[in-house]
Amino acid sequence: MLGLHIDPAAIIAVVIMLLVGFPVHEFSHALAAYRLGDGTAKLMGRLTLNPIVHFDPIGGLLLIISALGTGFFFGWAKPTPVNPMHLQGGRRGEAIVALAGPASNLIMAAAVAIPLRYIESQSVLPVPALAHDVMVVFVLINVFLFLFNLIPIPPLDGYRVLLGLIDPRLAWQIRPILEQYGFIILIVFLFTIGGTIISGIGLEIFHLLVGR
Repeated sequence: MLGLHIDPAAIIAVVIMLLVGFPVHEFSHALAAYRLGDGTAKLMGRLTLNPIVHFDPIGGLLLIISALGTGFFFGWAKPTPVNPMHLQGGRRGEAIVALAGPASNLIMAAAVAIPLRYIESQSVLPVPALAHDVMVVFVLINVFLFLFNLIPIPPLDGYRVLLGLIDPRLAWQIRPILEQYGFIILIVFLFTIGGTIISGIGLEIFHLLVGR
């Protein structure tokens, strides 16, 4: 899909993501960190579902543009502050905190997909078509953000997950390279094979959740 297409369902779903989805994602990071001993996010007022404190103008704008114009959803909220030195479990704890955000996106997608499966199983839609379409887009956005955030390239959550799972020596070796060139690698990846791969996997997960 090329060019901007003003889809009311996409607009509403993006607004819901900015007001609910992104805050839940960042709150999940903050809660996981707090449970593992790091109160940095709480001290900075980020252990909350208040969308205002989590809003990032650039990340929000990119979500709007991607939802209306590309068919591939990506964006972000303001990163949750975490002090790895305070986390229990060291690198594993850091990986858990990083994974909490994307996991929340998958949970939100599944939570909306369950009633969506029922709605689509009926011969006549029991809800307005716009509400159905908003649910579809909401599930898609969360599935894509789940996958997007798991890409193991900084500054995405998947990078911290990767560092927590691999051998410490290997992590020490690749960290400088990824942190220096990560953004460039990410852009090249997304605009070459990455976008196609994530789109394909995302649609498979969507069909699995929704049952079609």
